[in-house]
Amino acid sequence: MRYFADVKKPIQFEGPDTRNPLAFRFYDASRKVGGKTMRQHLRFAVAYWHTLRGTGGDPFGGPAIERPWLTGSDPVDTAERTLDAAFEFFTLLGVPFYCFHDRDIAPEGATIAESRQNLERLVKRAARRQRETGVKLLWGTANLFSHPRYTHGAATNPDPRVFAHAAAQVRAALDATRVLGGTGYVFWGGREGYSSLWNTDMAREREQLARFLHMATAYADEIGFRGQFLIEPKPKEPSVHQYDYDAATVLGFLREFDLWDRFALNIEANHATLAGHTFEHEVATAAIAGKLGSLDINRGHPLLGWDTDQFPTDAASAVAAMFWILAQGGLRRGGLNFDAHVRRGSFDTIDLFHAHIGGMDTFARALLVADRMRRDGVLKRFVTQRYAGFRKPMGRRILGGKATLPELEDWAAKQGEPPRVSGREEYLENVLNDYLYATRLD
Repeated sequence: MRYFADVKKPIQFEGPDTRNPLAFRFYDASRKVGGKTMRQHLRFAVAYWHTLRGTGGDPFGGPAIERPWLTGSDPVDTAERTLDAAFEFFTLLGVPFYCFHDRDIAPEGATIAESRQNLERLVKRAARRQRETGVKLLWGTANLFSHPRYTHGAATNPDPRVFAHAAAQVRAALDATRVLGGTGYVFWGGREGYSSLWNTDMAREREQLARFLHMATAYADEIGFRGQFLIEPKPKEPSVHQYDYDAATVLGFLREFDLWDRFALNIEANHATLAGHTFEHEVATAAIAGKLGSLDINRGHPLLGWDTDQFPTDAASAVAAMFWILAQGGLRRGGLNFDAHVRRGSFDTIDLFHAHIGGMDTFARALLVADRMRRDGVLKRFVTQRYAGFRKPMGRRILGGKATLPELEDWAAKQGEPPRVSGREEYLENVLNDYLYATRLD
């Protein structure tokens, strides 16, 4: 059975002048940029949960989207149809990867054993589809937030029995990720936080979370899983405060609990803005620390206060993200995952293609712009000159840890009042626009 009959053939690159809504304008998978193809640079992945399982629900209303593969009374049969629809979609869109939660591809059973049996059955089917299509798993994760048992958290729950259920679920999800060849495994603490400090032992919960992560890495070593472990920061929602608040908080947590060598960060754009940051700030924070592992590319709506997970169309933000990705030599084992869903009113299956095509073109053009800016060196020259004083003798003494406060006081007195130098912010914004709106990016 075909689920996407409106799309007659795989989406192709037709160039910026095309008027075909089912064609790429900038994403040319085989085009070389800086020695690698766009496909290698961007490593796009479809988010199984939003694209295949999304029903258009929001905080003010239940499901509004009906999908032909989500019908039927047997949840395992429905899961198998959904998997078939997923790989049909992946191949028509031409993405190399997908990502999933365990409960996205297989329903929870009445017992831990039944849940594992369901997952193993669907993993076998997914492995066959991967071999047939060449589409691979980017990363897997476990849904430790939807079931009522996780109302007060999973790893941070005050009941060790809930902690143990979460451990069983992560074990099975890690097994599945290894079997399917996933290059990473993500922890997102959907309810790993608190709603009220009056009933919370924050020190205990943070320690529990650290112990849980150590158990996961130990089990990965035991089964031979060599993928990258990732933590995805998010400040709130549904919890008032989550322990993986933002990139800087997660980096501190990794250092505090001796997890630094095992984890990198999966940065999501909408989570960045919920934390009061920009996407590029969070990407830069992770990259500077050498911990930028993967990205969830979406956006929030500036007038809405929740995680709207819209498809990315902000070209300037995408350029900034790609600039940092290129600066660190790429994502290697990570990728760009569309953790985004169509709007509640976009209920036709064709809308899924329009949304992904737009997001892929946004980041493909951003790759071209960021590469051109790096090759031209315009920002590097400006920033290098701005900090030129720290390449001089006293600047080198400061950075080398040799300068003292009395020494600097004497030096400042001899130098006199330093001149004020403009940061040229408006000029640099104009430079970015010059590249963004350039007619050609060869």
